Amino acid sequence: MLAAALVFIGLFCLGAGLGTTTGFDLRGLLRGPDKPPPRAFPVLEPSPPVRLTIPAIKVRAPILEVGLAVDGSVDVPPVQRHREAGWFRDGPTPGQFGPALIVGHADTRTGPSVFHDLDRMRPGQRIEVLRRDRRVAVFEVNSVEHFAKSRLPIERVYGDYRRPQLRLVTCGGRWLGGTRGYSDNVVVFASLVATRRS
Repeated sequence: MLAAALVFIGLFCLGAGLGTTTGFDLRGLLRGPDKPPPRAFPVLEPSPPVRLTIPAIKVRAPILEVGLAVDGSVDVPPVQRHREAGWFRDGPTPGQFGPALIVGHADTRTGPSVFHDLDRMRPGQRIEVLRRDRRVAVFEVNSVEHFAKSRLPIERVYGDYRRPQLRLVTCGGRWLGGTRGYSDNVVVFASLVATRRS
């Protein structure tokens, strides 16, 4: 099961994910604990995200919802909407306890996509997510890391419910060609530090 889970994140850029035959339930992992930890930091009630802003890499993009495809894989934004980010709706919304997951393409055959420069981000930089309830969740980058597709730390990426967090995920590393895509994943780890009205 772990080996299959490691494959999952590496397939985002191809628009495919982990198939149902593996029995791996991402929704279960992203559900989180029954009782969240005490609120020693900002925490928001659920509300879907609508816009992502990352000043450091000049991203200001609409967010659409993505879920699980018919085959059990995680959807990504369609290629014709590659400049938009996709929030995995079966996980936390940005600002809730746990790791909200937002995915995006790095590029397409026609040029750069929404997360083309994601690997240029640095700790301390800010990410803002406007939610449907008109609250803005402000996250601070903790780290930007590359993982080979076979070495993704699943629990760290998806299972950390100590506080409200954000994960931005795209492809990176070497282009392997064909249906294999890129060799690595780029993951931005960020924590909620503030909220405000839009």
